[in-house]
Amino acid sequence: MTALHPGAPALSLRQLLICGAAIVTLSMGVRHGFGLWLTPITVDRGWTRETFAFAMAVQNLVWGLAGPLVGMLADRHGALRVLGAGALLYALGLAGMALAGAPTAFLLSSGGLIGLAQAGTTYAVVYGVIGRHVPAERRSWAMGLTAAAGSFGQFLMVPLASGLIDGLGWQQALLLMAGAVLLILPLAWGLREPPRAAAAPGEAPAQGAGAAIREALGERRFLLLTAGYFVCGFQVVFIGVHLPSYLRDHGLGLDVATGALALIGLFNVIGTYLAGLIGQRHSKPRLLAAIYALRSGVIVVFLLAPLSALSVYLFAAAMGLLWLSTVPPTNALVAQIFGVRHLSMLGGTVFLSHQLGSFLGVWLGGWLYDRQGSYDAVWGLCIVLGLVAALLNLPVRETPLARLRPATS
Repeated sequence: MTALHPGAPALSLRQLLICGAAIVTLSMGVRHGFGLWLTPITVDRGWTRETFAFAMAVQNLVWGLAGPLVGMLADRHGALRVLGAGALLYALGLAGMALAGAPTAFLLSSGGLIGLAQAGTTYAVVYGVIGRHVPAERRSWAMGLTAAAGSFGQFLMVPLASGLIDGLGWQQALLLMAGAVLLILPLAWGLREPPRAAAAPGEAPAQGAGAAIREALGERRFLLLTAGYFVCGFQVVFIGVHLPSYLRDHGLGLDVATGALALIGLFNVIGTYLAGLIGQRHSKPRLLAAIYALRSGVIVVFLLAPLSALSVYLFAAAMGLLWLSTVPPTNALVAQIFGVRHLSMLGGTVFLSHQLGSFLGVWLGGWLYDRQGSYDAVWGLCIVLGLVAALLNLPVRETPLARLRPATS
C-alpha cells in the first residue's frame, strides 16, 4: 500500500466505492450512448458516417494517449484535481459537440475535449485510488464492483439519452448531458487522498514514474496484457457506436438499438461484478482468455442467426456479460504484478492499447461501411482478434515481481 502521512485519515471502503462507482456511472454512461447520436447528427448536418466515426475514433485515441500522463498526475497528486478537471472538460466537450456546425469543430470537441475528459474521469484514475486503499485480498472484487457501476450507467443513461433525443432533439439532449457530468465535481471530493509520507532518513527512495514504466515495458506479461486489451477496445467500441446503424440498415428501429445497448449495460453489471469476484478466487489470465474466446463465439452465433429483435436482445445480453468484464482482472493483474504505487499510470498505459484498438474499430467501421456498404469485414475482424487475444492471455503468470515478493509475503 502507498505510504501516507502518519495520522492522515484513510478513505473508508464505503465512501470509496460509492463515490468511485457514481463517477464511473456518469462518465461511462454518457460515453456508451454516443452511438445513438450518429444518425441524427449525420442526417441533420449532412455529414457521412465516417465523419462521425472518425471523431469518435479520435476521442478514443486522445483518451488513450492522455491516459499514462493523467494517471501519473493522479498517482503523484491524488485523484481529486484530475477528476475535477476531467469533469469540466467533459461538460465543455459535450456542449461543443451540440453546437459544432462544421466537422472540424465537432472533431475538436467530441474528439479532443471529451477524449481528455474521459482519461481523467474513468477507470485508470478511480482504480488507482482503489488499489491504494483496498487490501489486495479484496481488490479484484472492488474493481469489479466499480466496473459494474459503469455498466449500470449504460443501462440507466442510454434509455435516458434516447428519450431526450426523441423528446427534445439531439442538441438539447447533449446540453443536458453536459450538465449531468458536472455532478462528478462533488463526487470527486469523496476520493480525495491524504498526502504521501516522505521517505524516512536512510530509507531508499521510492521507485519513480520513469523507472516504473521502463520496468513494465521490459516485462513480457505486461506486453501480453497490453496486446490483449487492444482487442477489447476494438470490439466494444465498434459494437457500441455502429450497432444502432447496423440494425437500422437491416430494418430494425431505434427502439431495438436502444434496448440492445441498455441490455448490454444491464448484463454488464452482472458480468463485471462476477469477473471481479472470479478473479479474486481463480486464475485471472485464464478468465481473460475465456472472455475473449466467448466474445468471438457470441458474434459468430449473432451473424449466423436470422436477424430479429429477439436475436438482437439475446446477443446484447450475452455480449453484455462479456462487455467490460476484462477491466477488473486486467487492472488487478497489473496491481498484483507491479504493485499499486504507480497503478493509475500503468493502468493508463495498458489502456492506451485498448484505445488504439478503439480508434481502429470505430474508424474502420465507418470507413469500410462508406466504401463497401456493409459492416461484414469488421465483424470478421472482431471474431479473429478475439481468438488471438485469448491466446495472448494464457501465458501470463500472476506472481509479483521479485522486488515485491518479500513485502507480499
